[in-house]
Amino acid sequence: MNIKKETVNIVWFKRDLRLQDNEAIYKAIQSGTPTLLLYVFENSLKEDAHYSERHWNFIKQSLQDINEQLVACNTKVLCVSSEVIKAFGMLQQFWKIDTVFSHQETGIKKTYDRDKNFRTFCRNNLITWQENGNNGISRGRKNRKGWREDCERYMSEPQFEFKPGTHSFIPLETIKEVEEVFSLENLEVSKTSNFQRGGTTTAMKYLYSFFYKGRYKDYSFYISKPELSRKGCSRLSPYLAWGNLSIRQVWQYAMEFRKVSENKKQIDAFTSRLYWQVHFIQKFEMEEIMEFESVNKGFHKLKKKVSEEYQKAWQEGNTGYPLVDACMRCLKETGYLNFRMRAMVVSFFTHNLWQPWQEASAYLSSLFLDFEPGIHFPQLQMQAGETGINVLRIYNPVKNSISHDPEGIFIKKWVPELQNVPVEFIHEPFKMTILDQKFNNIVLGEDYPYPIVDIDKSRKRASDALWGMKDDPLVKKESYRILRKHTLPNRKNLE
Repeated sequence: MNIKKETVNIVWFKRDLRLQDNEAIYKAIQSGTPTLLLYVFENSLKEDAHYSERHWNFIKQSLQDINEQLVACNTKVLCVSSEVIKAFGMLQQFWKIDTVFSHQETGIKKTYDRDKNFRTFCRNNLITWQENGNNGISRGRKNRKGWREDCERYMSEPQFEFKPGTHSFIPLETIKEVEEVFSLENLEVSKTSNFQRGGTTTAMKYLYSFFYKGRYKDYSFYISKPELSRKGCSRLSPYLAWGNLSIRQVWQYAMEFRKVSENKKQIDAFTSRLYWQVHFIQKFEMEEIMEFESVNKGFHKLKKKVSEEYQKAWQEGNTGYPLVDACMRCLKETGYLNFRMRAMVVSFFTHNLWQPWQEASAYLSSLFLDFEPGIHFPQLQMQAGETGINVLRIYNPVKNSISHDPEGIFIKKWVPELQNVPVEFIHEPFKMTILDQKFNNIVLGEDYPYPIVDIDKSRKRASDALWGMKDDPLVKKESYRILRKHTLPNRKNLE
């Protein structure tokens, strides 16, 4: 194989699996140097407990979609199974790498350490690495002064258009030769799946149907309903998490639609949550210790005894509380729950079962198809009541069940053993007498478990413990520090 060692640039895809509004690709095209598009399926991430097959399949579908769009450009994404530095080292056999373009990933510590090592590799090999911000997140920010203005500026700025030239990318024929020395990743995945399919093409269908097919009209009404939210919410979260769409693309699409919408209130409710997402990712970017420890150091002294029995029942959806169990089973099968139900299952785990939030972290992230570290870790701590700045919320699974699934439709869909239980008992089947059980053809303790904890007693224990800590000097000191660092400068009542 005789490949001349010409100079090339490389776009290293991470959580930006799209062509439009991708600053890395835009800058690579602008450079005028032939560019290789690369995705590395990192073995170290494949083995990480936060990731699972559903994530990798979504990524593969996203890359397939990109490759279909690149047919007209006579190129494709080189998809290899390797570690990043090893992959780039092998690519140096064929080309002189001038510049690597990518975005700054607000990810888990493993990806941050990888990036630090990669920067050293680039420096040692005289390679320029240009990292750009991602979705309005800025690295190195010390506080929120000017953050809102920067965020709004990002949202309203023009998108980076995908307009490649004839020779912008390395041609297919050359890539096929290079592939011979790599362990390639097979991008084929099962056609039948309960998970949303990855890729910008599918993402745009969801975006279109949310607005132009009218799903948005029930957004505020359905957002907390476990079943109705599956249609009434945008369902764009996995496409934002893996970068099939940028936040800016979605925001600008929504604002353009708002001009002709007769229900602007629902549009505004939706776009406000786009800012909410950027806020939490920025928070994690500024305080990455949240992956491992409570952001409020005062809560480090809070000790909880780990119960494998409780955790197994929660994971498998066998707690004896129908809505909790339906949510956990649904999440396992589809990768999706609305926000309220996510908050509820975390609250049940950390408050009623009195388990450390860290014990739920990897399991939940492996199930969430839209696993976004910048949302995941701050939200875990917030729902666990260990930030010191948020109102303590202990969700009652029975009240939530009655309020948001009154007829038990969602429950019966995911907990079929309760199919014959009448509405009067569907939220609290443990209240059935022996006669009720016989009449409804179910045996509690055999067909469906009795509650593993008493929610009233466990709620009181958690509430007493967490409220008892709010006056702890370190908790108060940390609360003040967190507010100063992560809230807008004009926020009042910091103390």
